[in-house]
Amino acid sequence: MVVTNQADVAERIRLLRAHGSLQRYHHVMVGTNSRLDELQAAILRVKLLHLDAWNRARRQHADTYTRLFHETGLAEVTRPVERPGYQHTFHLYTLRCPRRDAIAEQLRRQVIGAQVYYPLTLPQQPALVELGYRPGQLPAAQQAALEVLSLPLYPELRPEQLSLVVEKFAQAWRQTEGFDRLAKAVLP
Repeated sequence: MVVTNQADVAERIRLLRAHGSLQRYHHVMVGTNSRLDELQAAILRVKLLHLDAWNRARRQHADTYTRLFHETGLAEVTRPVERPGYQHTFHLYTLRCPRRDAIAEQLRRQVIGAQVYYPLTLPQQPALVELGYRPGQLPAAQQAALEVLSLPLYPELRPEQLSLVVEKFAQAWRQTEGFDRLAKAVLP
């Protein structure tokens, strides 16, 4: 589903969803068959009634996460930010943090659904290898792909669940931080 208030975007999406055609069998561009079936459309129609409330809840949860992370003092953890004049819907609450994999593993052991979305940059995907990028050409993107970790975020989360996630994250952070210090002291 695409929602827009821009007529040109709406027109292009209508073309793309129906094989590039607004008039049957008259294709002005290459598109796909991306129309919803009736059951999906019926479910979506009901769910749309709740969209604004769900987005408000996600935003409130993101604010709570941000406040709780600020209170933990984990300076190396980069939290999402909103640009002035824009409202983030917080489909995901994605952090950037060193030691991501160790922290994610500890959270998973405690049944906290931390996820790594997009662990590879686009040029690292086998389907896009033909673009010709070599390792090291996109260092910022590659570093981000190594550090991103998304925490649970959905409208039905309760405040105590958000607090627990941040508490367990902070514990995992401190444990991996101690391991890093120990490894640096022991290893040459």
